[in-house]
Amino acid sequence: MAAHSSLPVPAAPGPFDLNLRHLRGLVAVCEHGSISAAARVLNLSQPALTQGISKLETQVGRPLFERRAGGMRPNSAGEIMAPRARAVIEHLAVAGRRVAGAASYAERRVTMAQLRAFLAVAQAGSFAGAAQRTGLSETAVNRAVRELEALLGKPLLERRGRGVSVNFVGRRFARACRLVSGEILAAFSELELGTHAATIAVGTTPLARAFLVPEAMATMAAMGGGEYAAGFQVLEGSWGELVETLRDGAIDLVVGELPPHDSPDLLKTPLCQEPLVIVAGSQHPLVGRRRPSLATLASYPWIIGPENSPLRSEWERLFTGMERPPAPIECGSIMIVGRLLTSTTLLTLATPDQVALQIRSGLLGCVGPPLEGTHHTIGMTLRRGWRPTPLQQRFLDQLAQAAQRIDRPGEERPGMARQWN
Repeated sequence: MAAHSSLPVPAAPGPFDLNLRHLRGLVAVCEHGSISAAARVLNLSQPALTQGISKLETQVGRPLFERRAGGMRPNSAGEIMAPRARAVIEHLAVAGRRVAGAASYAERRVTMAQLRAFLAVAQAGSFAGAAQRTGLSETAVNRAVRELEALLGKPLLERRGRGVSVNFVGRRFARACRLVSGEILAAFSELELGTHAATIAVGTTPLARAFLVPEAMATMAAMGGGEYAAGFQVLEGSWGELVETLRDGAIDLVVGELPPHDSPDLLKTPLCQEPLVIVAGSQHPLVGRRRPSLATLASYPWIIGPENSPLRSEWERLFTGMERPPAPIECGSIMIVGRLLTSTTLLTLATPDQVALQIRSGLLGCVGPPLEGTHHTIGMTLRRGWRPTPLQQRFLDQLAQAAQRIDRPGEERPGMARQWN
């Protein structure tokens, strides 16, 4: 990051320590170019807005504007904070309209303290647990949540004795709170503020977790510290299981097979296409056979993917019009599948990415060539409008480069290439 003038920072703030009015003031000054013009738009006095911007600058430990005779212009730090502040306001505006109606503008009156208390209750499932998370008293947490519900005009929680559960409206609003927190934490990370370490949260499906995601992570780790230093959080599951976690802002992206349908709030980015291969233990009688017949393949038992998975659908399509072979095992874990294949005559379908390491090590082998017409598109699913930090963008770039290496079997997968010849 470029050098900047610093202000004294008493302590690294948390995402909910900032003031929403100050963030709105930041955006207004950036858009209108001066305190006086922004104050008129916000219906604030100039001293009040000046004080709010000064408080925000103190919290982040650096000036956000270049102050000139003709007005104010965001500096490099301001250009980082302003888009994140706009996104915070937009997340709350969308959630407020969904909860309280288009004409309420309730999101303009909520406070960070209320958002923090409500999200803590949603995560903890009780006011006592939320009090422990926030360091507030139970009474203060309860009061903040009730004030938030009053502003929105709808209950967010269902109270059952000492426990509470989040209702449907509350779940949608909790999502907005998490997205707000994520935007501010991203700004803190870009500003290298305090102890807010850069973390990349990745969801990965079974078709991408064997090579593609670990390869990109390993490349990032090999780059060393400094601007490339990052922590990773990896969550595994099917696309359907991960997508709501993505929408909640708990993960940054999902890497895996792309669904055929489009969603207005999600952006799909293809990375590569992979044909499926038939895999067995390296000592299996069919390994090395060029083109075994379907009847021969059906004479062996199979491991199949879970119901409604891409691998399950392709297995069913493979044996269309004939009696399917026995399938005594249904499993989605390539680690378990690989172990079973090495000690049995079982067969299975897999993507080259899933079995690359086992084939390199000589534990598994391919039966016949890749299956025609089974090209699965592997890619990234992102929240539409998500703004990656430079470090997150670096990881996206590494995923794309790793995907290009997957598409070169002769270079990246010599063991598999020999089986295909």
